[in-house]
Amino acid sequence: MNYYFNKTITGDFNAIIEKTTNLLKEQGFGILTEIDIQQTLKNKLNVDFNKYKILGACNPEFAYQALQEEDKIGTMLPCNVIVQELGKNNIEVAAVNPVMSMQAVINPALIGIANEVSEKLKNVIKNL
Repeated sequence: MNYYFNKTITGDFNAIIEKTTNLLKEQGFGILTEIDIQQTLKNKLNVDFNKYKILGACNPEFAYQALQEEDKIGTMLPCNVIVQELGKNNIEVAAVNPVMSMQAVINPALIGIANEVSEKLKNVIKNL
């Protein structure tokens, strides 16, 4: 099992970010953070990098459930989804696999939560 789910599609980078955000919303996620890696690397290191954004997605219901079971689980939140340009109009979207992340936490109560979140993220990637 991989630590992420991904799909490569053709289209405009910003349009795919919008579509990904909308699909996440359909699955109950909101975007808490958006990190522009391209711009950050340019500002901090003065290096050129491909278009690459990290979307910090959170499903409040599942986050609340997980926090009730494991108060330090916030160190693994939110669920990150990346959108990166591999080439002209060749865009990859990848989401963390929460099942793999939760293997680092010894708490059986989190397994069901991780499986449900994982299915929602898989649906986002599948529907792109």
